[in-house]
Amino acid sequence: MTDQVKTAVMPSAEASRLMRLATYASLSVAVFLIAVKFAAWLFTDSVSLLSTLIDSLLDAAASLVSLLAVRHALTPPDREHRFGHGKAEPLAALGQSAFIAGSAIFLVIQAGYRAFHPKAIEHANIGIAVMVLAIVLTFALTRFQAHVVKRTGSLVIQADSLHYFGDLLINGAVIVAIVLSSELGWNLADPIFGIAIAGYILLTALRIGRGAYDMLMDRELPDEDRERIRDTVLAHPLVLSMHDLRTRASGPMTFIQLHIEMDGDLTLRRAHGVADEVENLLCQVFPGAEIIIHQDPYEGAAAPARAGGIS
Repeated sequence: MTDQVKTAVMPSAEASRLMRLATYASLSVAVFLIAVKFAAWLFTDSVSLLSTLIDSLLDAAASLVSLLAVRHALTPPDREHRFGHGKAEPLAALGQSAFIAGSAIFLVIQAGYRAFHPKAIEHANIGIAVMVLAIVLTFALTRFQAHVVKRTGSLVIQADSLHYFGDLLINGAVIVAIVLSSELGWNLADPIFGIAIAGYILLTALRIGRGAYDMLMDRELPDEDRERIRDTVLAHPLVLSMHDLRTRASGPMTFIQLHIEMDGDLTLRRAHGVADEVENLLCQVFPGAEIIIHQDPYEGAAAPARAGGIS
């Protein structure tokens, strides 16, 4: 029997625009916060505030990598890259995780030094004002990124959003550290919060890196997505069973391969039509996916085959 192949489809123009806009917004916020945090750190000499400055520097570097990766990932397939350029996204996300882990290690060193050489924070009000501003801007950015991820499923923007969400917690912790040090004289609060923030940053790096690794290694889609594929395929009245389901994601694109089993007495033209109809059903659930459907004659009882699990 013949295979029914759906040509790779890039994200819609609207999805592409949202992805690019999210990278521009991320880089702009990071650069602005670097400037104000650097000025605040010069006034306060707070190691916890320094931690957020370092984090913003890494944010800017990671956001720049994300911008370049998204632009490359959205490049249509060509003769040398028939499956598109989607792997640029997980590569960028892997680079982000390395950036983030490096910032965590540097922060531990700085916080460790301050723990043995405690120092009161000066001009605390300036530091608190800057952190409040950072929280407002970061919250607005993460809400926009969440909207873009929901519309596009972009891994690199999801990684960026996850990092900035961690920044919200970090900025709040810095405010607490500054208040404890400046108002109550708990000078050790500054390095302790700095070390705690470094730990959280490191966990974020590991989470982002794991997601990027899974995509680079062509890990299967989550079980719930595979179940949706199976349910969608078997909803067609002429599909009696299915097997050899294979899935993977590459940046903004999803790839689905499967075999469908039908009555062996169907004509080739009708079997081809059924494959077309199944493909269209799957495209409604996974817009823009590249789908390969192989058609096999069915042999066996329909009911037990339909009751089977994911294959």
